[in-house]
Amino acid sequence: MNVLKDMARIALAVALVMGMGCADAPSLTVDTPVNQELGKPLMEAPPSVGKEDNAGGIRGPKDIFAGGPSEVWATPNRWEDRDTDAARQAGISWDEDSGLDWNEKYALWIESFKKITATPYIDTFELSTPWGFSLPAPVLECAEVAVFLRVAFASWYGLPFYLTAWSEGSNLHFGHFGVVRDDGADPRFPSYRNRYEDHSAMPLEDALAAWPTDTKLAKRYLTVQKDDKNTFLGSDKYSGAYFDRIFLNKRVGHFMVLVLTYTGSVHLASSNNTFNVKARSIREGDTLLKRWQKQGIGHTMAVVQVRPIEGTENVEVEIASGSMPRRQPKWESPGASKYSFLSPKTGGVGEAYDGSAYAVLGGGLKRWRVSDLVDGRWRNKVPANETDVFIPTYDTDAISERPAIFEEFLGEQTPQQKMDVLAELVESKRQHLRNYPASCSARIAREQAFEAMYELGPELTPSMNRTDIDASYRHLEDYVFAELAYEQSRTCCWNSTHSGMFQLIMDLNQAYMFDEDEGVCRDPIVFKMVDGDYSVFKDYAESVDASDQWVEWSADESCPQEETVMTDTEAPHGWVPYCSLLAPEEPVEEPVEEPADGEEPEEEGPDDDSDDGSNPPPRTD
Repeated sequence: MNVLKDMARIALAVALVMGMGCADAPSLTVDTPVNQELGKPLMEAPPSVGKEDNAGGIRGPKDIFAGGPSEVWATPNRWEDRDTDAARQAGISWDEDSGLDWNEKYALWIESFKKITATPYIDTFELSTPWGFSLPAPVLECAEVAVFLRVAFASWYGLPFYLTAWSEGSNLHFGHFGVVRDDGADPRFPSYRNRYEDHSAMPLEDALAAWPTDTKLAKRYLTVQKDDKNTFLGSDKYSGAYFDRIFLNKRVGHFMVLVLTYTGSVHLASSNNTFNVKARSIREGDTLLKRWQKQGIGHTMAVVQVRPIEGTENVEVEIASGSMPRRQPKWESPGASKYSFLSPKTGGVGEAYDGSAYAVLGGGLKRWRVSDLVDGRWRNKVPANETDVFIPTYDTDAISERPAIFEEFLGEQTPQQKMDVLAELVESKRQHLRNYPASCSARIAREQAFEAMYELGPELTPSMNRTDIDASYRHLEDYVFAELAYEQSRTCCWNSTHSGMFQLIMDLNQAYMFDEDEGVCRDPIVFKMVDGDYSVFKDYAESVDASDQWVEWSADESCPQEETVMTDTEAPHGWVPYCSLLAPEEPVEEPVEEPADGEEPEEEGPDDDSDDGSNPPPRTD
């Protein structure tokens, strides 16, 4: 969800959505990497369907595209098939004559993912393919992970899929049939069948011996920032190279670039595309959404493991999620995963910043609807065998009850285990800030974890208070990268900061805060915009001959506050001030040496470098 917002690219994105473009495929969508958030605010979720949110779904596009120019892949199978010839065959993670429908097989595929190490700070998963080889998960933003997995599986097994967005006052559907309106193809988008190759009929032995490649696809990336580099494939290998490696049908790879570019968590929250699921029916392949606004970004987490806890009716759940800037999906521990399920932003009790109840914002446990034909039109419906676990969007009581059910249903932890999970979460957000110091979402999540620590403290030790928690767990960087009010801070739109800037910001604070000569500890200089600039940090970079490390501010995602904000607003802080945590050293009395008989005691003169113990040693983190 990172973007570089400049006027030229805004014009391109607006031109696309407002209907300007050539008849076949505008260069913006086919040949040019697209800035994601420029498309997403314009490509909104469909209007709320209210009480129309039913198991049968809403009428979608006409069935007029099979074999046509816009088709991406054919759909001979249906999600609810169990006994057809195709359904009875063995697959990636199921045996022949399994008796399972394709949704159940999708869950088994996700369950089969192997946890691997991505970086010293992140575990991710290894993706198995129908071709008998596996690859590390690609570098993606959070909602992209869920969409990527569903599109990949559907295309491999000839299953229908579409995801509905809203543009220019009507529905726009991204699916196996291409990108279409309710009643016909949209001429601004690619004619996939005519334009790109499909090698699916190639014998597997031949494909593995000499994998066909689409050189154009292999060079594609998702944003101008190129934050989707998959280094495990080699240098300068981006999303297109990954898609070229796993799809024999190259049309799917090109379509994947488009659908990931123009859709996000706001579309996954829509009841046109997914449905709310009862807590105790959770399974692999489901999605957990955090939503704090109707439109715009949220956070998406894919459920990758659900394990029964022996001797109980409870389960352990593990999730994986991408981020912005993009990363390989981070595989969370059961404890960290449970923490996410308990958040009120997952459709729970409480209100968002704009006064909306969380339960109406589309958050919580979701499952993909299945595309099916009804009276000549496609519909995204709830599978017939899952209507008993379906919660319609208007049943806000049932939606908001789920976090409390998860608190009981997911594996229980001791207070110390809970504290360890929170400390792990805090460190994870610190690590993100060390790489992207402007990240407001990481600052917010870190402080939410600290608030949970404050509440948990008395369960560990009755007398444990905020001072004890901060003294034990707070680092200087938590104060320097203080939480900002997202909607009132332009720093929150800036995704192109990097680790070199983090180091400069910390070096400046270390030099400024601790003055041994004066015996003072000054409040940290918070990294935020002041009077439309970051001059104190830029000046420091120049003073240490590191100006080349400084990147100028840019609106790298949708940033309405750009029009009104010149100085960022810090969120209210519940912490103990940093300097208050630095306990002064106890003065040590030196033994007094008695003068020899007949000697006058030596008079002690002033010493500019003396330290009477009132100057605390600097705390370094």
